[in-house]
Amino acid sequence: QVQLVESGGGLVQAGGSLRLSCTASGRTLNYYALAWFRHAPEKEREFVAVISWNDGRTYYAASMKGRFTISRDNTKNTAYLQMNSLKPEDTAVYYCAAGLLSRLGTTTDAHGYMSWGQGTQVTVSS
Repeated sequence: QVQLVESGGGLVQAGGSLRLSCTASGRTLNYYALAWFRHAPEKEREFVAVISWNDGRTYYAASMKGRFTISRDNTKNTAYLQMNSLKPEDTAVYYCAAGLLSRLGTTTDAHGYMSWGQGTQVTVSS
């Protein structure tokens, strides 16, 4: 079982940047995908980005591509989400999630992920 802990959220002005971290414990993430999702009030949970742990391949939601960057540090078992040019509509609780690639139907579907962090709040003021 993988345990995930997010950090790095906070309050930032529009146009600013934040870097979220997601540290995994319990096992290494070989053969896993690690994704970020977000959930804003009165909205559906939304896929943000995903990274394949073994080879580092990434994929982004269209609205985040170019502004957000997902990366990982294998030595620290930690993934990051660098968020630039933040907008008020980026305000949400951000969650990281881990799932075995072999069991994920699609890496953008939250239902395939087995392990979730507790979430970290990101608030972007206008």
